Amino acid sequence: MQGFRAKFRIVTLVVVAVWIGLVALYGLLKPISNGCIMTYMYPTYIPISSPEGVSSAKYGLYLYHEGWRKIDFKEHLKKLSGVPVLFIPGNGGSYKQVRSVAAESDRAFQGGPLERTFYQEAFLTPEEGGLDFDEAGFQLPNHYTCKLDWFAVDLEGEHSAMDGGILEEHTEYVVNAIHRILDQYKASFDVRAKEGAATSGSLPKSVILVGHSMGGFVARAAIVHPRLRKSSVETVLTLSSPHQLPPVALQPSLGHYFAHVNQQWRKGYEAQTTRTGRYVSGPELSNVVVVSISGGYHDYQVRTKLESLDGIVPPTNGFMISSTGMKNVWLSMEHQAILWCNQLVVQVSHTLLSLIDSRTGQPFPDTQKRLAIFTRMLRSGIPQRFDWMMQSHIASQKPKHVPAACPSNVHWSDDGLDRDLYIETTTVTVLAMDGRRRWLDIQKLGSNGKSHFIFVTNLAPCSGVRLHLWPEKGMSTSNLPLSSRILEVTSKMVPLPSGPAPTQIEPGSQTEQPPPSAVFWLGPEDMRGFRFLTISVAPRPTVSGRPPPAASMAVGQFFNPEEGKIELPSVLMLQSIYSHKDMLVKEDHPVALNLSFAISLGLLPVTLSLKTVGCGIKNSGLQDGEAGNEENSRLCKLRCFPPVALVWDDTSGLHIFPNLYSETIVVDSSSALWSSNWNSEKTAVLLLVDPHCSYKTSIAVSVTAAASRFLLMYSPQVWEGKVCFRFIHWFIKLSCSFSSLKVVRVLRVNSLLVTALVAITLVCLVHPALGLFVLLLSHALSCHSMLCSFLTASFRSHAQRKELFGYKNKGNDGSEQFTSKFDGRSDRRLPLEEKSSNSLDSSKSFSDTQLEMFHHRHGMLILHFVAALMFVPSLVAWLQRIGIGESFPWILDSALCTGVILHGICNSKPEFNSFSLSFPGVPSRKMRLDFVYLVAGYYSYLSGLALAPDRVFYPMATIGILSFALRIVQRRNREKGEPNLGSRRHSHRH
Repeated sequence: MQGFRAKFRIVTLVVVAVWIGLVALYGLLKPISNGCIMTYMYPTYIPISSPEGVSSAKYGLYLYHEGWRKIDFKEHLKKLSGVPVLFIPGNGGSYKQVRSVAAESDRAFQGGPLERTFYQEAFLTPEEGGLDFDEAGFQLPNHYTCKLDWFAVDLEGEHSAMDGGILEEHTEYVVNAIHRILDQYKASFDVRAKEGAATSGSLPKSVILVGHSMGGFVARAAIVHPRLRKSSVETVLTLSSPHQLPPVALQPSLGHYFAHVNQQWRKGYEAQTTRTGRYVSGPELSNVVVVSISGGYHDYQVRTKLESLDGIVPPTNGFMISSTGMKNVWLSMEHQAILWCNQLVVQVSHTLLSLIDSRTGQPFPDTQKRLAIFTRMLRSGIPQRFDWMMQSHIASQKPKHVPAACPSNVHWSDDGLDRDLYIETTTVTVLAMDGRRRWLDIQKLGSNGKSHFIFVTNLAPCSGVRLHLWPEKGMSTSNLPLSSRILEVTSKMVPLPSGPAPTQIEPGSQTEQPPPSAVFWLGPEDMRGFRFLTISVAPRPTVSGRPPPAASMAVGQFFNPEEGKIELPSVLMLQSIYSHKDMLVKEDHPVALNLSFAISLGLLPVTLSLKTVGCGIKNSGLQDGEAGNEENSRLCKLRCFPPVALVWDDTSGLHIFPNLYSETIVVDSSSALWSSNWNSEKTAVLLLVDPHCSYKTSIAVSVTAAASRFLLMYSPQVWEGKVCFRFIHWFIKLSCSFSSLKVVRVLRVNSLLVTALVAITLVCLVHPALGLFVLLLSHALSCHSMLCSFLTASFRSHAQRKELFGYKNKGNDGSEQFTSKFDGRSDRRLPLEEKSSNSLDSSKSFSDTQLEMFHHRHGMLILHFVAALMFVPSLVAWLQRIGIGESFPWILDSALCTGVILHGICNSKPEFNSFSLSFPGVPSRKMRLDFVYLVAGYYSYLSGLALAPDRVFYPMATIGILSFALRIVQRRNREKGEPNLGSRRHSHRH
């Protein structure tokens, strides 16, 4: 019965694991809608010749031109006068992927900067040097004076994410391409001057690098390359690029190259000193700005954690931002979609054009100016980290930015306002552009702990609504000191991505409440010293230049953040897996509800549903029958604006989910990892909901999304499993066919020595994977031989038992009895039960010994099979390059794989794990490697948690080298005639 229970538990565990795996694959492979708009272009690629001495047999350099007309390549190169930008494709990418961002850059230059809005802009934080930078004196350009010249390198679609050698060759060529681009500008300038053509502007001294995927890391590797000219690259923009670790961390040399480049970057931002500590010069990379853009939770190939610049680039020189928190984008996208998503490439194009100084026609040399431009163009006014509760405490620590007043060309006078309204409640509502000004008494309404004010609207700042802080109602500002004048705070409104506008069912009928497009908040520090807050709504006829919104809404409220705080502990989240949890949010609740999840939504995504259950309809005089469920829902949509969720994650930053009625909230976090921060397991969600309505909130963990995120978190690539399964099938077929050849008999004479020589030769001269395959073949043949010996011995033992014991049937009932052929000698052993010479335990038979050796060698086969699989992606990339350019393997890979081979050879039998060592004056002691294996296992486990599985080669190679050294010492002791406790010889008869 106990055996059945154990088997039932194992079967149940396997079924659950398979079910979770299938659910996870379904969640990953099902099509997703990212909301991106396709980008269209008319591409032309102009080849750039390489100078003599630079190998161009494999790679190439191209200049992009947008337009459908045919052009003369030579004449076009003569006219080069823009700012050079070099695009570097990623793993298996093409140089033609530059076409989307290059085409939009050309359109952006012709169309001019984006339309100016009056929302709050993002500023540099104190960590980024915001205290020392004059934000008020710096403005974005109002026109573009110089275009961008886009170049792209053709890397032949090689898989740079699989092999460190390929990555290093790409870096070498990118350095040559940068030099070639700068030389081409000088050559074009000289040709124009020789022909007497007009030459304006100065020659570019640096190239802007834009890299996608592994191309972003290649861009950073090129900057620290010793042959790169000084100051030839000062700005780097990466799209879905890994920076911390390789996305497929299987090859040791690849992880070593990443670590080497990152270490060079850390040193580059340190001051140069002598060994005695004397100052020599400033940091070498102090003028380099790096910005990393991640694709968010829809990017399954490169996780946001790998794209972070923490610990590599200081905050004063760069930052990472997710596309979900980018201004005018607000979308998560796949790994390839980030190249053509129109919302993103348009914003990137205008950002790069804004980097150009109109006076010089070149990018700003000042590092803080370039970083400030990236901050204003990419970030929104919403903080990237959730600090709502601490806003009043940290207000004094932030750089003080005085809100800008609305420009005079959109100003409407007080005479345009019909009459003033005096609000007596803590909540104010605007349902139409009525041209009225609403007065709110801060001292009265902001008492009883309600010291924060929030305002949610779909009206545009300045043209639709204005907000002012007044010291005293009706007092003239000219008689007051500067600190007490009326302060316009309209520009503190920050935009929100809004859903589709509601449609009017019939002419003249009321429409549904529109989604909010902006949020505005004031803390106690912002309202200190002021008595009144006014909300002025523009009259509809005064809005010019654009049509007013179909439906207008605005809701403001004085509230206490502690009242809307809801803690969701880990126990409740785990219980919601099988039973969703409901919470009722009654009317007159705070506009802002702060949900704090104890477990990161990157590990346990939740499905958050908000169902409107009431909006004061019954109090409006309707009969119960008239206020049914459908009618209730319809009428509440006319009164309640759609909820919005703002989600903050410690790793990926800001995510916004508009029109939240039922949505799976997921972030691209990296919780439950060894390298995770202490607070990264928590996710903060800020719900903006209408206070006039009551909601039934349902929270349930999405099993499909949770399984998918778990699979993504602990497997480097989704497609890697397909490659592994195909390779396993191919390897089994090859092993079966090869084992039948006659050459196998030759290997049996001295198989270990032949295996070691052949495997180490292939590892050092050809490719490490080939040497590991030879070791696997040796393991497979040994397992086959030992299993055959065990089966043969078992069969012969069974046959001899039949000869020694006679069986005969007695009676008609068919019962069977036996009689022994021995005369009272019951303790006599069978021949095959004698002690084996290969066993450490003298009580084991030959068949048991063979079975033990089979299990040991089979375990070695599985271990080294996993090691060989880790080199399969590198082998695929190596096979792709056969005939194009070959090179020797990396020394690190060869050395580690040699240690792995020694581990397989020197520990081919169970007794080889124990050694007898003796030293002068010390008696012989028996040593076993059990503790070393235990430490190596823990180290491998921690390496997996750190998303660096390539580090498992280090303990494996260490054990191999240690075993080889102990075998040599043991052999020398045996030659000296010293006793060997590691293995004993026993005789047996067959």
